[in-house]
Amino acid sequence: METSDIRWNEPARQKILDDADKVLREAVVAVAREGEGISSDEAFAQINARIKDRFIDYEPGPDIRTYADAIAAGEIPTDDA
Repeated sequence: METSDIRWNEPARQKILDDADKVLREAVVAVAREGEGISSDEAFAQINARIKDRFIDYEPGPDIRTYADAIAAGEIPTDDA
């Protein structure tokens, strides 16, 4: 076996991704619920604060900015999440 062969199987890999998506979704919706009138920069900071300790080697990317912009624009539904 090569060390490059050591990796999560596909069901485990999918579960990891699904769990990560859930953490992100919950953070975005929570900030949207609590942040009426919030700026994009404030939303960006709050999302990052909520998720940074939930991931190994977390670095915010452009996707977080997209969600922060959507929060500031009032585009994130908060009633059914």
